[in-house]
Amino acid sequence: MKSPASASRGGVARVCRYLYRVPLLLVHLVVFLPLILLGMLPPWGNVRVGDATFGDKVVNWWSGGLMWIFGFRLRRIGQPLQGAVLFVANHVSWVDICVLHSQRMMGFVAKREIAGWPVVGWLAARGQTIFHQRGSTESLSGVMDAMVERLRQNRAVGVFPEGRTRGGRDVGPFHARIFQAAVETGVPVQPVALVYGAGGNAQTIVAFGASESFFANFLRLLGEPARQAEVHFLEPISSHDLEGRRRIAETSRGRIVAAMSGA
Repeated sequence: MKSPASASRGGVARVCRYLYRVPLLLVHLVVFLPLILLGMLPPWGNVRVGDATFGDKVVNWWSGGLMWIFGFRLRRIGQPLQGAVLFVANHVSWVDICVLHSQRMMGFVAKREIAGWPVVGWLAARGQTIFHQRGSTESLSGVMDAMVERLRQNRAVGVFPEGRTRGGRDVGPFHARIFQAAVETGVPVQPVALVYGAGGNAQTIVAFGASESFFANFLRLLGEPARQAEVHFLEPISSHDLEGRRRIAETSRGRIVAAMSGA
């Protein structure tokens, strides 16, 4: 149990972090975000810069900057595949999308509620996000069609096969149906392990607390101490090598769990 003195120091430190992070966040949103949106527009947004377009690069930069403001010191292990690929990751928090976008541009499959979240929802709508209404078979069918279309256009798609966050304590089962798009198009699946804190000791801190809203989580994380965040791009899985989407789902989850255990 923390002593009153240590609790007070923690409170003072949090206030100090808000004092410099809030102005940085406002500058990042008010000044740099419009510039990023301009950078995504044609013709310059379509100019190739190395292995990506200029528009993709500015999204990487802006997302990485946002995570830096929140105190996440990103470390990438492995390399993301280029071209059409289905990225699958464990799901901890809304932060996951920004962390992944800092490394590689991809269109995420996300719950429709995210579209209404401040800042993140607005950005998601402009970042190739495919929104899904939970519990709707019709919506899921439309999501699958959109995923297949994007993969056939040689674009990347990112999904969280658990379907929801789980408080950061464990990695839930992966829903196999979401892997059907990779099977249909024959594109590789690349598992990605997201590890927050040394050895994953901040998974539960980054995750949503019980009954915690997005806004409350957003504000809480803005005041948290700086910590490492690792993005492990793991060995890809060929959708031709394994029989069926269930085997691909199980193999993907297994590789992510193994990487998190060894972090």
